[in-house]
Amino acid sequence: MAENTNSKETNPFQKQKNRDEMQKQVISFAMMILFTIIAFVIVATDMMQEMFVVPVLLILAIVQVAFQLYYFMHLKDKGHAFAAVMFYGGVWAAALTLAALGVITWW
Repeated sequence: MAENTNSKETNPFQKQKNRDEMQKQVISFAMMILFTIIAFVIVATDMMQEMFVVPVLLILAIVQVAFQLYYFMHLKDKGHAFAAVMFYGGVWAAALTLAALGVITWW
């Protein structure tokens, strides 16, 4: 007799895969919270020279954006290649536009 393919039970491999994915998302969420706290402490306590604050905050922000895109927007998953290409194409177009406007303004 054939197996029932309409079963709502997941196999052990899928359960482990889901557990690992959830663990990665929780860890990345905790790291983003940690980066936010670090940024707040840097600004609130004046523990760093003013000329280093903005670059450090920008680096923390870029890392957080990467976490957001990679884990929570699922750009790492298979089947999301078109969305990733469109997103990165938009980022590239925005960067070129900003670079062109910067060159026009300050040249």
